[in-house]
Amino acid sequence: MAATKKTTSNRRGSGRDLKPFFDDKPPRTFTADGDRESLRLRVNQNFLDYASYVIRDRAIPHLDDGLKPVQRRIMWVLKKMDDGKFNKVSNVTGNCMQFHPHGDASISEALIVLVNKKYLIEGQGNFGNIYTGDRAAAARYIECRLTELAREELFQDELTEFVPRYDGREKEPVTLPAKIPLLLMLGAEGIAVGLSARILPHNFIELLEAQVAILRKKPFGVLPDFPKGALMDASNYDDGRGSVKIRARIDIEDASTLVIREIPQTSTAESIIASIEDASKKGKIKIKAINDFTSSTIEIELKLAPGIDAEKTMQALYAFTECETTISSRVILIDGNRPVEMTVSEVLQRNTQRLVELHEKELRIREGKLLEDIYFRTIVRIFIEERIYKKIESASSAEEVSSNIYKGFKPFEKDLWRPLKDDDVEMLLKVPIRRISLFDINKHKQELEKVQAELEQTQKHLKNVVKYSISHLEGLVKKYRDQFPRLTEITSFETVTAKEVVHRAFKLGYDREKGYLGYKVNGAEFQFAVSQLDKIVIVMADGTFRVTQVEEKAFVGNEVLFVGPASREQEMLVVYNLKTMSYVKRFQFGGTILNKVYRYVPEGAKVLYLNPWFEGTLYIKYTPSPKQKVNQQFIETGDLKLRSTKAGGNQVSIKKIKSVSDSKPRGWDQGKPTRIRFS
Repeated sequence: MAATKKTTSNRRGSGRDLKPFFDDKPPRTFTADGDRESLRLRVNQNFLDYASYVIRDRAIPHLDDGLKPVQRRIMWVLKKMDDGKFNKVSNVTGNCMQFHPHGDASISEALIVLVNKKYLIEGQGNFGNIYTGDRAAAARYIECRLTELAREELFQDELTEFVPRYDGREKEPVTLPAKIPLLLMLGAEGIAVGLSARILPHNFIELLEAQVAILRKKPFGVLPDFPKGALMDASNYDDGRGSVKIRARIDIEDASTLVIREIPQTSTAESIIASIEDASKKGKIKIKAINDFTSSTIEIELKLAPGIDAEKTMQALYAFTECETTISSRVILIDGNRPVEMTVSEVLQRNTQRLVELHEKELRIREGKLLEDIYFRTIVRIFIEERIYKKIESASSAEEVSSNIYKGFKPFEKDLWRPLKDDDVEMLLKVPIRRISLFDINKHKQELEKVQAELEQTQKHLKNVVKYSISHLEGLVKKYRDQFPRLTEITSFETVTAKEVVHRAFKLGYDREKGYLGYKVNGAEFQFAVSQLDKIVIVMADGTFRVTQVEEKAFVGNEVLFVGPASREQEMLVVYNLKTMSYVKRFQFGGTILNKVYRYVPEGAKVLYLNPWFEGTLYIKYTPSPKQKVNQQFIETGDLKLRSTKAGGNQVSIKKIKSVSDSKPRGWDQGKPTRIRFS
């Protein structure tokens, strides 16, 4: 019997629903102590409760305000403590623990992350270095406060829904009434039970401009923007369902110097240098020296060895080090009390819709306050100008006082937008005599006209909330454009082929006497530069060959005829003898499987000559025998057609071949050469 899952039909928004069991459920009770079935059900239910809690209340941000619970509680505590001055982070953390019962470390770490994002919290002191990876100072040494952006765009108690905190002593917000698209501004990473979220940060100004486009029903699009800058290829971003490639910004200072000035978001100066050193040790790149001048900005200087090409080295850095990384994106968030997967466009549209709703509620509240203000000013004026206060002097009881005031306002009901109430009467009775005696009708009229003008403006905005929201967004763009420019440059990359840019730092050697081949073998044969990424072809005298990776030292035997870089286009020329006939063949290695043995001549054949194919003359001398008139012939290799390794060769002769050479041998009789022709 599986635990019962409860679902609801009030899920909001688009996106794919990932979990069906996140609505609140009454606790399940079990009766049979020690019953295995009861224990199984209890474990199942508790696991579901735990998974639900971790996903909703710990790891995944909420669509409405873009914050995880710990971030929301930090912002709420900072708002309660806000007086414009800096507060010790340790004090903020301590106060936040009243709302977040998971220890001070998680709170202070989340606060430091928010400070380094620079949108919501302003820091004073050492909050670490995102470029070097250095940690922040202890919480007692650093201070923070809300930014102006956070104060203006995140809080309004009248628009906030509250719930009791974990101990029931105080209330905390369910979500903050954020008027900015925080989820896409800040980005988020979270690993929960059974799912993970990775939302990349985007540029604040571009998000606001996209929201304006949404409200104007125009096309829009946004791409990530990272605090560390660098270069980005977002061709596979797919509206937040794909990935982006990030490259470090590398400048070529001169022929022997490269300087890294910006790095991918997932790297630090230390990890970049470590990856370069590792690639250099493996011979993939050739670096003479690395100098790290990083402080508040990235500056890593690379000195190249003499004769090393700077442009090729830069491409090798992208291929073999952390100078290029790929960052995946998966937009999973909490919406309607459950996790949902959405696209970036859907998130921004929902944030824009929420902005309009918040503005409408805000304007309604403002309208109500202004109407009340006008109402109270009006009843005070009537109370004083019409001398209604005189009618209470003869009253002998509180009931009679109230009755006289109600009667006094009877003729003026048409001037009021709502009827007089007992609370209004109580307020009028508290008007001091000094205010009555010094009442200035002209000043009161001016103040009333000012309030009425504000009410008219508010009601005008209410008639077109969308236009009001556009104006609000454009004001933010104008105010913060210079403060939050795009840091990551959008471009496109050509794929770097590792084999093309790798530095071949090793020299291959073959020791025929001992039978070893490798880049740590001292041997004079088949020497050429290689890297650990290269593949080589080894051709044996028994008529076989194989393609293998370069190794330090490998035993291959002493019958190797040829070793060279592996290439399916490599052409070879072979002369071999099979039974009583000799053959010549021009062939190509073609496609091969690594370390699989192939034949290039038939089994049982004896290889007489093997070399890379050339277009020229091949000289053949036969072993002399009685009555043999022709003892030498030559072949023009251009006459040979290209064949596969499995195909047979062209017949040469049934005579026994003494020697085959691609250069004219000694004793060659110039007067008696015979050319072998092939049909």
